[in-house]
Amino acid sequence: QVQLVESGGGLVQAGGSLRLSCAASGRTFSNYVMKWFRQAPGKEREFVAAIGWSDGSSYYADSMKGRFTISRDNAKNTVYLQMNSLKPEDTAVYYCAAAHKDASVETAIDYGGQGTQVTVSS
Repeated sequence: QVQLVESGGGLVQAGGSLRLSCAASGRTFSNYVMKWFRQAPGKEREFVAAIGWSDGSSYYADSMKGRFTISRDNAKNTVYLQMNSLKPEDTAVYYCAAAHKDASVETAIDYGGQGTQVTVSS
């Protein structure tokens, strides 16, 4: 059974940083792209960033470039999202997801986690 378990969310002041983690288990992800999405109250789910499990190539939503960094540690089967210079509008539930590498980077989800809340106060 595939599991993606997020952690690291919390309350932070504007301008602060958080690092989210996603522990992946249950299958081999070598042909998969690991992703982060977020969803704020009353808004649609939004793609944040993605990283190839095997080659480590990364891809970001335009609005996240420069502030967010996605990375992975294959030995720990963990994907990270480093978030810097956080803004109140970054407040959302952040979800880890995985999809086959041949599928759409920004929309495809084969497996998803339960999410972790990030709240940025002004």
